[in-house]
Amino acid sequence: MSSAFRLVAAMRHGSLHSCARPASQRASIPCQALRAASSKSKNKNRRKASPTQAQAAVAARNPVYPIAEALDLVKDGAKANFDETVEVAMVLNVDPRKANQTVRGTVQLPKGSGKTVRVAVFAKGDDADAATAAGADVVGAEDLVASVMKGNIDFERCVATPEMMSVVGRAARVLGPRGLMPNAKLGSVTRDVEAAVRAAKGGQAQFRAGKNGVLHMGVGKVSFARSDLIENVRATMVAISNLKPEVIKGKYISQVHLSSTMGKGVPVEVATVDPSSPRFMFVDEGAEAAVKKALEAELAKAMNEGDGAGEQRASL
Repeated sequence: MSSAFRLVAAMRHGSLHSCARPASQRASIPCQALRAASSKSKNKNRRKASPTQAQAAVAARNPVYPIAEALDLVKDGAKANFDETVEVAMVLNVDPRKANQTVRGTVQLPKGSGKTVRVAVFAKGDDADAATAAGADVVGAEDLVASVMKGNIDFERCVATPEMMSVVGRAARVLGPRGLMPNAKLGSVTRDVEAAVRAAKGGQAQFRAGKNGVLHMGVGKVSFARSDLIENVRATMVAISNLKPEVIKGKYISQVHLSSTMGKGVPVEVATVDPSSPRFMFVDEGAEAAVKKALEAELAKAMNEGDGAGEQRASL
């Protein structure tokens, strides 16, 4: 048997030791495997960050602010040359495509909206007179419907008596896409047109969760005092919370941001605007008092320095 034949036979039966095999045929460990093994040994000795440390790192990169601090940031960041609207945008854990998960309603802002709202009323007779007396900007019946259908819309809110809805329905294609169609659930189809007009002009705001559960509305102006904005936000969040669909058993309010018309969004700590949370509308009174005390001390120091300078000039 030739040496080559014996070598092949030995390799087939596994009797040839690796040390006897040619160098090119010896088993080797890939470089990738060596690196993986090395990294595993290092990872065993590496200390993992605790969940609280990881959460703190994420929070540092993506800060959220309590409602009071968020409002201060929005007011300070408003640099436009007009009185910007303070807007709240939130994501609700609802699917508006389902009839039992729609969120739509009104809220009476206790400090007003800061806007001049033009109101149109579809009514006749005594109801029309009452609407005019309450301050309605446009009052009419069939004539007003005809004007609207021609595209003459110079108002932001609509009110109608129940008797007029059959006529107003003709203009549904014009009013509906603009969110102006009177709706009984929103209180804009009513026999008490006087109260409806006064509410619309007195700071009543409408809201509706749109696509993906996003709800967006104004809650005042940057010129408002922070305390007034807090009251408006409080009323808004309570109204939205009261309309939580029964089928939603878990978290209802997912995210909240505040911004001015031209400003950047400020993420808000949800717990401070969620009526179900013990931190609802939380304001750090201790921090507020400390800031106030520091400002008073600084003012007193400035006044004393001014008096000292005056006395020095007098002595000269």
